[in-house]
Amino acid sequence: MSEKHDSERDDAGRGGGRAAADDPDRGDFQTAFWAAKHALAHASAAAFAQHGVYEGQQYVLRCLWRDDGLSPGEIARRLGLATPTVTRAATRMEAAGLLRREPHPTDRRLVRLRLTDRGRELEKVIDEQMRQLTDRALATLGTAEREALVRALGEIRRNLSPSPER
Repeated sequence: MSEKHDSERDDAGRGGGRAAADDPDRGDFQTAFWAAKHALAHASAAAFAQHGVYEGQQYVLRCLWRDDGLSPGEIARRLGLATPTVTRAATRMEAAGLLRREPHPTDRRLVRLRLTDRGRELEKVIDEQMRQLTDRALATLGTAEREALVRALGEIRRNLSPSPER
């Protein structure tokens, strides 16, 4: 048997090798997860950019739609992000006219993020686009598979969290 055939047999037997790296559907968990996350990020960017909303900002908006007037630190805690990440996003969002910063009423070191009319008006549009993206991403999965996937992703997040939520 030639060397090429030996290597093909080894790759097929392990399910790894170059073929797995080139095909996320045949790869390991991290490769498949990265490829799915990457595809969702691209689809999200295309859907939201037309409204002046960029990567991850839809989650900041969702926090403010629920509780307008949160500080960047409060949003960061809710989203599991670092405060400077939210502060940078808020700067871009303010420049885009989605929100404004207001001084905190009792602590001059803090600011509150308040939605502008434009930011508030996007709630139905962004929610609908998020629903459509979810439907598209999960189109081939049944209800039980969708629920199992969401549960599994929650478990993965908890498994990898620095302070387990159990």
